[in-house]
Amino acid sequence: MIEVLVVDDDVRVARVNAAYVEKVPGFHVAGQAHSAAEALAGLEAPPRPDLVLMDHYLPDGTGLEVVREMRRRGHQTDVIMVTAARDVATVQAAMRHGALQYLVKPFAFAGLRAKLEAYAELRRTLDGGGEAEQAEVDRLFGALSAPTEPQLPKGHSPTTAELVRQSLMDADGPLSAQEIAERTGVSRQTAQRYLKLLERTGRATLTLKYGDAGRPEHRYAWATRA
Repeated sequence: MIEVLVVDDDVRVARVNAAYVEKVPGFHVAGQAHSAAEALAGLEAPPRPDLVLMDHYLPDGTGLEVVREMRRRGHQTDVIMVTAARDVATVQAAMRHGALQYLVKPFAFAGLRAKLEAYAELRRTLDGGGEAEQAEVDRLFGALSAPTEPQLPKGHSPTTAELVRQSLMDADGPLSAQEIAERTGVSRQTAQRYLKLLERTGRATLTLKYGDAGRPEHRYAWATRA
């Protein structure tokens, strides 16, 4: 079982990412952390994590600062950056500090699952030990180049998708397209379009609420809410 420490400053996002990890066979969430200090403490707490899903924007530092401190302390725990930071400088710094992969938010379960499955395959290969010919070396270096999740359909904005996603995650119960529109500032039609997309991809669940007129109202909830 591969133990994973999930680091994200947003408690709800950390909970969702942890739920995603638990859905992938062979992986177990060792703990969750919401700050740089908690992340470093989590590396010492049993069960010791094999892998860290590291957010970059933390309240008391950055994910890369945590990775640097990890290495300074002698921790060889593997790291996959999972963050909204998409500037080239941050991506380059992550590579130089030994991050194995970099997953940009927002993403669906399929995106994280692909990274985790590729990581598990890499570990199985490395655990076999022995020597490697050039072809094997090439395969090892390419092992984490798993296909990423498909891009949003044409005409869909990542920013709007994140607004709708966050509204569902923050809600105490199912919301209608009109309620999402009021919370995000988009039109009801736009909210409905993104909600249907989230439902089709399994990230939101649809329920019907019947009123006095008999016409059902479509209401949506985040699929991985605890």
